[in-house]
Amino acid sequence: MNTRTVGLIGWGAIGRVVGTALAAGEVPGARLECVIDNRPLGDSAPAPQLPLEEALERCDLIVEAAGQGVVRECGERILDAGVDLLIASTGALTDEDLAKRLRTAGPGRVYFTGGAVGGLDLLQAARGMGPLTEVRLTTTKLPATLEQPWMDEELKQRLHTTTEPVTVMSGTARDIPVKFPKSTNVAASVALAVGDLDAVRVDVVADPAAHHTSHTIEATGAHGSYRFEVRHLPDPSNPATSQVVPHAVLRSLGAIAGRGGQIL
Repeated sequence: MNTRTVGLIGWGAIGRVVGTALAAGEVPGARLECVIDNRPLGDSAPAPQLPLEEALERCDLIVEAAGQGVVRECGERILDAGVDLLIASTGALTDEDLAKRLRTAGPGRVYFTGGAVGGLDLLQAARGMGPLTEVRLTTTKLPATLEQPWMDEELKQRLHTTTEPVTVMSGTARDIPVKFPKSTNVAASVALAVGDLDAVRVDVVADPAAHHTSHTIEATGAHGSYRFEVRHLPDPSNPATSQVVPHAVLRSLGAIAGRGGQIL
């Protein structure tokens, strides 16, 4: 088995966990070759910090752990260079034109990780029997993690002062990840599994008592109904991200690297 040489974009809450595990040899068949970040990292990373152009010459797989903007700016260039790309910030795929370009770019292959939510494999399987007629996602987080620059003062005040759960925004998986780019990649992941951005209705809820981030998926079709609920501790250094997300990335890396015995 050939060892995958991995370049990691981003040395934040997700990237640090992924990069440290790769450097420690915790993903058989994958090796951390370099880290790409727009900030000087000094000796904090366990691999050389390189510009993307040099990383594309040395790596056969790039892992994105730096946000939707990186997917938009660099995704096609990575794939056109013949390098595979694993995307953590699936919210970028709400831009259908970008999603189409990434799927047709190459010869590199594009992969997506499910991140903080489960049940996507079953939704994909159910979709094979026919369309799901109703899909709803409810995401609940601490109010501070949901505040956005576009919010007016009235809404910000509600977030700061609420003592009970309050629905901040409702919409589709096409709309919500654009409005909450660091908090609602899950909505895009569910839509990727279902195959339709507009079919997934999303409620974003702020709850000052939310010690855990929660995602509840409810789906119905002619062939059955499904309900999944997950509750995660937020990452202490970046509460907008759940602690489990980098481990979901590592699991995806293991599958790409060909680790045997996995549930796919």
